Amino acid sequence: MKQIQKGFTLIELIVVIVILGILAATALPKFTDLSADAKIAAAKGVAGALSSAGSVNYAARSMGASSTAYSSSIATSGVACSNATIATMMQGGAFPSGYTITGTVPNCIVTDSTYSAASATAYVPAI
Repeated sequence: MKQIQKGFTLIELIVVIVILGILAATALPKFTDLSADAKIAAAKGVAGALSSAGSVNYAARSMGASSTAYSSSIATSGVACSNATIATMMQGGAFPSGYTITGTVPNCIVTDSTYSAASATAYVPAI
């Protein structure tokens, strides 16, 4: 009579564990440094918000609105970007802390103060 195998042999279990170990070892480096990616994404988010605020204020100034928050000190191309002048353009001066802005209008560079590799370019239109 034929015997029916019930369960797995020790060799089969060891092979499966070895394969899972190899897969885990190759996938682990992809998940170890997610904080750097998060900081880069945050800098890009701040740069996007800055570009959006600059576009809204540029459009308002172009339509003749004189009560916009668009700072007259950055209304021309080639003016240095700084936290103080850019903050006046953001709604309520709400520029997030922990970031520095360098460059010249229209290309301002937003950099995370704690992680210098996290930077993004924000296009701030000049009138």
